[in-house]
Amino acid sequence: MPEKVLIYSRFPKAQMERFGERFELLNAAGKPPHEVFSADQLADIRAMITAGGTPLRGEAMDMMPKLGAIVCYGTGYDGVDLVAAAKRKIAVGHSPGANAASVADIAVTLMLAATRRLPAADDYVRGGSWAAAKPSPMMRPQAGMLGRKVGVYGMGEIGRKIAARVAAFETEVGYFSRSQHDVPYQYFPTLGALAEWCSVLMVAVRAGEDTNHAVDADILNKLGKDGYVVNISRGSVIDQQALVAALTDQTVAGAGLDVYAKEPHAPDALTALPNVVLSPHIGGHTLESHVAMQNCVIANLEAFFAGNPLPYAVPLG
Repeated sequence: MPEKVLIYSRFPKAQMERFGERFELLNAAGKPPHEVFSADQLADIRAMITAGGTPLRGEAMDMMPKLGAIVCYGTGYDGVDLVAAAKRKIAVGHSPGANAASVADIAVTLMLAATRRLPAADDYVRGGSWAAAKPSPMMRPQAGMLGRKVGVYGMGEIGRKIAARVAAFETEVGYFSRSQHDVPYQYFPTLGALAEWCSVLMVAVRAGEDTNHAVDADILNKLGKDGYVVNISRGSVIDQQALVAALTDQTVAGAGLDVYAKEPHAPDALTALPNVVLSPHIGGHTLESHVAMQNCVIANLEAFFAGNPLPYAVPLG
């Protein structure tokens, strides 16, 4: 008989099909498991699949007394209480680097759309203003990418791919991360120093307590009135209220955002601004990325049920 796996977060059915071919799935669809399944059903669960950003605390783990593996669909695992998992000797797995190329692509897309004001340009054409030769301040020439200084906050798999892509636009690339890496880009000792140097700040750092609101009013002030911020990490890394204020009073020139403080709700204060480009957390949402993430999930689950260490394990300290 196939092993039972709980689906903790809400996922599109298509993303779960491959798992259903190998395991017996109990889909809680984002609801508390005890509201969907009986205690007897949960008593046999040894492994679960969750989205990395979905809050998963110790009390939820305790609903499944035999739980031994939490497998995150995606790279992130910031929603999982790792201390609680370690205390209960529950292994945690994820999909490192599986969607890095796709996320880097959307970061560059947002950068170009924001700096070249593509949404405003699209409206200018669709609304007939171009054909009518109506003047628009949004259509004034903007600085291009040649020679622009791009700062990358975080030099993991995604950060490296972003840096390589923006370097191809003949930019200067700098970065800040917890440690210096063997990469051909200028290293800055602090995020503040990077923000003062660059005119585009690409946020690609892993979310966690140490990065919560790391991009705050002070960092945005350092980025300056000609600066842009692009976030494909997690909404928690930027102080969203400070960003709205900076965009409103033009402390910064603009932003490109794929993630938000509370998803799926981008606040009206952001959606009303003409100098911000928004996308609905689709950075890793490509066919190739989903296949790669599913491969990691399957490999983690199969290893666990075979009594082996997870091949894509999150270190629990």
